[in-house]
Amino acid sequence: MNLHKLSSRLCPTATQKFRHLHIPSSGQQLEAVALETASAEPNPLSVFRTSEQDPTYHSEGHTGQYYMLPPAHIQKLFPYGLPPRFQLQIKTFNEGCVMVRPPALELISYLKRADYSKPPLRYVLHGDIGTGKTMSLCHVLHYCYTQGWLIVHIPDAHLWIKNCKELLPSSSRPSRFDQPIQASQWLKNFKITNERFLSKLKTTQRYVWTKRESTKKGQPLGELIDQGVNRMKSSSDVVGAVLRELRLQAGGTTEGEGAFKLTVAVDGVNALWGKTSLKKEDRTMVCWCKLARISENEFKNIYIIILILLNNLCICLTSCFLFLFMECEPEELTLIHNLRKMMKNNWSGGAILTALSQTGSVFKPRSAYLPNELLGEEGFDSMEPFVPVSVSNYNEKEFESCYLYYLDRSWLQHPHSRSEEGKKELIFLCNKNPSILERLCAAL
Repeated sequence: MNLHKLSSRLCPTATQKFRHLHIPSSGQQLEAVALETASAEPNPLSVFRTSEQDPTYHSEGHTGQYYMLPPAHIQKLFPYGLPPRFQLQIKTFNEGCVMVRPPALELISYLKRADYSKPPLRYVLHGDIGTGKTMSLCHVLHYCYTQGWLIVHIPDAHLWIKNCKELLPSSSRPSRFDQPIQASQWLKNFKITNERFLSKLKTTQRYVWTKRESTKKGQPLGELIDQGVNRMKSSSDVVGAVLRELRLQAGGTTEGEGAFKLTVAVDGVNALWGKTSLKKEDRTMVCWCKLARISENEFKNIYIIILILLNNLCICLTSCFLFLFMECEPEELTLIHNLRKMMKNNWSGGAILTALSQTGSVFKPRSAYLPNELLGEEGFDSMEPFVPVSVSNYNEKEFESCYLYYLDRSWLQHPHSRSEEGKKELIFLCNKNPSILERLCAAL
């Protein structure tokens, strides 16, 4: 049913009821009842919205309806954690609305019933490309934020294993590599989201960064974060220290000033055990030289001689062979190493919310979407046991709600797109996939 048909059906019904009740012999009492009945009829332009803006009270009755994210919550909770196309949609529509969907409701119900005195449960949102895993995760994060949880949010873990502008050898661990730009940016956003906790939480030990710089025991957690923001060279190690403090202090037996529940939310969690596109040319050569017990200059000379002697085909094969050994493994990255620790259930007082993503996966087929396909054997064993939550395409009610929302926001401008035939054509083209539908409607 399109918007015009829905409006034509609802308006005569309300008018008919009004005329039936408003008769002269009934007086003002029946007139008041008639007005109340007419106002109870749903507004045809708001059947896709819910008046309940608090995710704590969302239930199955709100499924398929949109609720609005307050601008203040968007600035605090998602300083950079929302999908790029949704951020563009917020600017276009001048509002941030999220649809209430069954996967998010299921996950929120699990969080309400969990026992936080025990190790955290791991939840994994999985589904095909564009079904709305990230938005469902954001909906659950908004619930945690309204409940006063401390939030550790990694919007896209794949950005930590590829396209890194600066990769430096770790000053504290020679076998690892630091990513100071990514670490510093994450600390800034973590500070914005959890500002109210930073003065209450204190460090449990002394941290030494350089010969002259250190963070004493008992200092506010905000001072520890400022160290990583102001000194980018130690930012990766500061991230590890912050995550360690959160694991140690999460939960608590009594409710007090420093008691808090911890939410660890990682979108694209399969990146923690996947392949990277980062290179470590110098360190790889050093490792091969140590293995062969020769100097670096001798290694270079031998490699040049091999290239001269072999023909073009062998040169390509040799280069590709050596190129594979120059790739950096995920566990060699300081950020990934520390984030893997948060995935373990050796702490208590919180929950681990994750979503699989094949969009940014390196060397993974686009058809893969199941947990065992994206996590791999090592990742699956590390995450197990976990609670899988499936995210699928829109059902009929959700598609109709999204269609009406786009009409209300004047996102659909083409006359044919507003007709019943146009709507059927959209269903055929997108197969009720949220991401494909949004991209199709953007051109209409």
